[in-house]
Amino acid sequence: MLGQVTLSDFTNWRGESIPSLTLTYQVAGPALGSAPIVLVCHALTGNSAVAGPEGWWAKLIGPGQTIDTTRYTILSIDIPGNEYAGSAPLDDPSLLSVRDVARLWLFVLRELRVDHLYALIGPSLGGGIAWQIATLEPTLAEYLFPIATDYKASDWLLAQTEVQRLILDHSDRPIHDARVHAMLTYRTPKSLIGRFEGKTTDSGLPKVLDWLDYHGRTLEGRFSLSAYRVMTFLTSTIYAAENEKELARIASHIHLVAIDSDRLFPYFIARETIERLRGSGKEHAELHTIVSDHGHDAFLIEYDQLCRIMRPFFP
Repeated sequence: MLGQVTLSDFTNWRGESIPSLTLTYQVAGPALGSAPIVLVCHALTGNSAVAGPEGWWAKLIGPGQTIDTTRYTILSIDIPGNEYAGSAPLDDPSLLSVRDVARLWLFVLRELRVDHLYALIGPSLGGGIAWQIATLEPTLAEYLFPIATDYKASDWLLAQTEVQRLILDHSDRPIHDARVHAMLTYRTPKSLIGRFEGKTTDSGLPKVLDWLDYHGRTLEGRFSLSAYRVMTFLTSTIYAAENEKELARIASHIHLVAIDSDRLFPYFIARETIERLRGSGKEHAELHTIVSDHGHDAFLIEYDQLCRIMRPFFP
């Protein structure tokens, strides 16, 4: 069941006053305040439905899973404008930045009387939000798990989000075509070549093209154009800190999970982040590696590895 919190007179990154914003959230597992709390920041096409039959991360989070919802309370908040379960759209896709979203979520935590988190977790765009929350409230979480992400948008990421914006603004099938492009940044040449091996469908269409079309059509069926524009803009605003010296103020134990073949958030950046964090005096900073041919999407594919990485921290 969705909970709601409404905030009045919020000032966004441009200094504009927003009269009212309603944020939706879900809680899985024990009631808030009765067990350690894990805040999960959802990815670009995700939402607050993290665990359970409809949960997009149910192979990691749920009863008897690595993050066991009989032992941990899972809180997940929807990004405003994702339109999950009929929530309100944003008329302006650039209305909010990642920093704004983090501030809004911290407001929700205060309204729910949550002043401490056992863990703060987020993959991809959600990881950028997790980094931002941790920099705004450095003592909030005991553990911070940014997964397949960076703490600030690289030039490469900015270039990819610009291509997405151009497609969304100019294509006749904007969601379909943007998703097709996105899948080529989420996966790798080795992943697609190994999967399809030059095979064709019965009609003679290369199977890789059929697969791309499937993903485009699927997203068209469950995501609105305005929501996709909001998420694309947000991805371009990931900027939790200028450098690792600023990140070193975070009191949490930082466990950065990176994918060795990630083409969207390259592995070498994650490695440099941890090296520089340690060089800045942050002792509790560790890099964990998912080895995969599948690129960025490996955080939704390589569950054996992801669970093995996370399991020691969720006894």
